[in-house]
Amino acid sequence: MSLIKSKKRVADHGEVFTPAWLVERMLDLVKGESERIDSRFLEPACGSGNFLVRILARKLDTVELKYGRSAFEKRIYGLVAVSSCYGIELLDDNIAECHANMLALFSDYMSVTPEDEVWHAASNILSLNLIHGDALSMLAANGGPITFVEWGHIGNGKFQRRDFRLDRMTQTAGLREEGMLFQHLGKHEVFQPVKTWPPMTQRDLAALDKAPEGAAA
Repeated sequence: MSLIKSKKRVADHGEVFTPAWLVERMLDLVKGESERIDSRFLEPACGSGNFLVRILARKLDTVELKYGRSAFEKRIYGLVAVSSCYGIELLDDNIAECHANMLALFSDYMSVTPEDEVWHAASNILSLNLIHGDALSMLAANGGPITFVEWGHIGNGKFQRRDFRLDRMTQTAGLREEGMLFQHLGKHEVFQPVKTWPPMTQRDLAALDKAPEGAAA
């Protein structure tokens, strides 16, 4: 695989992809977390998904090991794995490729197709977790603030969605002024969601499926 798409993209954006062998070595440094189903990872310049695809693969290996005998649990915890992976990418073609690559991996592991409800549920989660925007300015491509979705599996195949603004999550100065950095963790306004959604089932998530900006129809 080439590590660049074009010399112009390297010059304009500093775009150079990380080779697969280096991705694996770096993930081995956090092996336990990279293989834990619900551990959250954010790649602020995710490209076409070199890191996120391998993180998801490790998580899905754990899903297979723990829940492979139950089709229902395998699909639910497969969605938990997908929902724990986040990316921001400046270039629209890259974010579309990242979505497609991660969804293809999920499809292979779960043996599902676009005819399956869980395929659309995973696609919807990825469209929300993979953001076309600028991690430095913390603005999405549409000019609005980058918002991340926190997904929580609350049992019985249901998921809780809470939305948080990235710029507010990084504003920790107020906490330091209170004397103890983590004294009010969870209570400070920085950590309050901008929106909390009603619990959603796999079917609810599938019904909201929307392709990412720049993806092929």
